[in-house]
Amino acid sequence: MATAPLAAAAPPFAKKFASARELEEYRQGLIEHTDSAVPRILVCCGTGCKAVGSLDLLEAMQHAVSAAGAVVKVMPEVKRTGCHGFCSRGPLMSFQPENLFYQRVQSTDAEEIVRETILGGKRIKKFLYTPPGAKEPIATVNDIPFFAKQTKWVLKRVGKIDPFDINDALIHGAYRGLVKALTEMTPSQVIEEIKTSRLRGRGGGGFPAGVKWESCAKQPGRHYIICNGDEGDPGAFMDASVMEGDPHAVIEGMAIAAYAIGSDRGFFYVRFEYPLAVQTLTRAIRQAEEMGLIGENVLGTGFKFKVSISTGAGAFVCGESSALMSSLEGKVGRPRPKYIRSTERGFRDSPSNLNNVETYANVPEIILRGGAWYTTIGTERSTGTKVFSLTGNVFNVGLVEVPMGSSLREIVYGIGGGIPNKKELKAVQTGGPSGGCIPIPKKFLDINVGFGKLAEIGSMMGSGGMIVMDENTCMVEIARYFISFLVGESCGQCAPCREGLTRMKEILTRITRGEGRQGDVELLEEIGTFTNSFSLCGLGTSSANPVLSTIRYFREEYDAHIYDKKCPAGVCKPLFHYEIDAEMCTGCGLCRVKCPAKAIEGEKKKPHTIHQELCIKCMECYKNCKFASIKIM
Repeated sequence: MATAPLAAAAPPFAKKFASARELEEYRQGLIEHTDSAVPRILVCCGTGCKAVGSLDLLEAMQHAVSAAGAVVKVMPEVKRTGCHGFCSRGPLMSFQPENLFYQRVQSTDAEEIVRETILGGKRIKKFLYTPPGAKEPIATVNDIPFFAKQTKWVLKRVGKIDPFDINDALIHGAYRGLVKALTEMTPSQVIEEIKTSRLRGRGGGGFPAGVKWESCAKQPGRHYIICNGDEGDPGAFMDASVMEGDPHAVIEGMAIAAYAIGSDRGFFYVRFEYPLAVQTLTRAIRQAEEMGLIGENVLGTGFKFKVSISTGAGAFVCGESSALMSSLEGKVGRPRPKYIRSTERGFRDSPSNLNNVETYANVPEIILRGGAWYTTIGTERSTGTKVFSLTGNVFNVGLVEVPMGSSLREIVYGIGGGIPNKKELKAVQTGGPSGGCIPIPKKFLDINVGFGKLAEIGSMMGSGGMIVMDENTCMVEIARYFISFLVGESCGQCAPCREGLTRMKEILTRITRGEGRQGDVELLEEIGTFTNSFSLCGLGTSSANPVLSTIRYFREEYDAHIYDKKCPAGVCKPLFHYEIDAEMCTGCGLCRVKCPAKAIEGEKKKPHTIHQELCIKCMECYKNCKFASIKIM
């Protein structure tokens, strides 16, 4: 692949830096070596884009650019990056420094892009993004609402650097926070800075990180640093994207935390279903060790910190801190009572500090800029930004980062682009499978997203999953789905969770089948309240939220299922049937031919009828009728 002449000779790769000064000299050498005049094509190779062919696109672009290198003097550098965030539009690529953005590009498009855009200077309209309702496409990243309305600090390097290349991370500022902590601050000063920032854990609990660090640091014995990368919420991919796209931000945050609490040993606990994250972290750890950024005598300061990776086996409950530590020890992943604090007796019965990926990724910038700076972002109770995975019935599915306190309206409509197919927004579920369903737009479209506000209305922040639901969503079925998920993921250790979830699933299943009875809603409320009140761990004490929140805000749907034997959203098949409108039926016979159950009869050119006792509710008649004569009742 042809490139422009380098501005200067590349600095030699140092196997291990003996001091912070050596690291900074090397960093400056990299910056000087990097020719800003060389255009760059950034191809998203995060898991989402990878699944739809971005690795083939990367290879094709590299070959096409290389083949065209003899024609021009300066050709772009083609780079892999982590997730760009706009997951529903992948594969994605951007052109720097112009910030030109192409979406839904395939490997077969590479030669055309090189010919028309790189050599010809033309923008190819079919690859440009057109927002919902707009007539003309938008060419540049900064003008696309999905990107323009975000505030990125955790994700500031994700999608811009090659996660496999530590040099790229260093050019963009990686490990500057660690250098400052080791050379200019005492461990207690680091903790005070984190306390000043009011950073709260992003894994779901929202506990103040600085307070946790301080508590751990005070305990005698060997201390451990643990990163929870076992993101198990359905539809959540925030932590995965950070680990895949900027692993050094997390490693650096863990190293700073280790210095603060007096630890020399750290562990990543990563979800087994994240192979790209494991691959990226493994490479990043090795590179950081080779440069002396972790390991023995880091940057000649005497500080040592070893990091390794352990993968979970897919158990959702191992996202809970004590269950995670038990699994990390090689035991069954079961939670323990919360009165035993992990900062006192955690991993290997030793003082342990556990935060999730996003929490650690916030730390380097806080140390660099100061805790007071961090409090200028977000709200009084919820400082900083929050990364969400925006999924469900929304135009722009993807990874977003916004200041704490942003409204659901801003996220769903401003960034998400609203609801497809001219449907009405009905609800937003936050906090994962044990979070609550917030009714929209009845009451809470403009509620500020933060730890306190969401809890007040029966939901929770959680790790950052956000599922958007439209008018065709049945809230009873949603509650049944999440409870069913939790039944399968409960460790079964305590009776309130084990039995409560099972019983709620049975009742909800009956209701969605048209077998609901008077008193079922009250029984669900009683069981749900008991389960949340007396379960052992955080999973159990929030597990009934999908049921309690949907009853609280969508009671009329439960009543319709139980008393009217109808599903207002038309989702629960046992509760609806098909009828043929005799006035609209032409007697074409197509429905009769398509019916697999032979439940339809009628003469040619005369209205047909459906025998309800034979109908299996497969929808074949409804889908194939060309005259809209079949109605769902």
